[in-house]
Amino acid sequence: MTGDEFAALLNDFTSSAESGDGARFAGHFSEDAVYYDYIYGAHKGRADIAHMMQELFHRDAANYRWEMFDPVFDGTMGYAWSLSSFISKIGQFEGRHVVIDGMSRFIVRDGLIAEYRESVNGGVAMAQLGVEPDRMTKVFKRWTGWLKERPETVDYLARPKGSRAKTGD
Repeated sequence: MTGDEFAALLNDFTSSAESGDGARFAGHFSEDAVYYDYIYGAHKGRADIAHMMQELFHRDAANYRWEMFDPVFDGTMGYAWSLSSFISKIGQFEGRHVVIDGMSRFIVRDGLIAEYRESVNGGVAMAQLGVEPDRMTKVFKRWTGWLKERPETVDYLARPKGSRAKTGD
C-alpha cells in the first residue's frame, strides 16, 4: 500500500464511520483486528467492531462527522490527526454539539487495518457535554487504568530514565 492508497483508505474509513453502517465500517479491518476506542474500549474482530460502531457509537451520537488530515504511512504503520463532531443522543446530554481532535495509529496488513488506536482528549468532549466533575473523575480513572495496564506502558515504566525501547519492540 502506498501513501496515497493509505489516504484513500482513511477517507473511506471515516466516510463509513459517518454512515453508521457497521458492516461497511468493519470491512476495512482484518478478521482478527482490534479497534481500541477511547470511550467504548477494545473491540476484537469484524463483528465486534461493527457492533461498536453501529450499535454503541451511533446509538449515542447523531450527525457524526470525522475527517483525517496529514496522513503518513511507512508501508505497515500509518498515522493521521483528525477532527470529529457529533450531537449527543444520550438523555441528559441530548442535543449538545461536541467537536474534538485526535491522533490515530493504524497497523495495516494486506490492505486492511489490523489494529487501530486513538488518542483523544476526552475531557474536552465531556466539558462540551456538561458532564459533572465527579463522573469525569471516574472516567479519567478508568482511562488511567487502561493506560497503565498497556504492555507498552508497563515496559516503558520498567526501563530506567535515559534508556530507550529497541526499534521494532
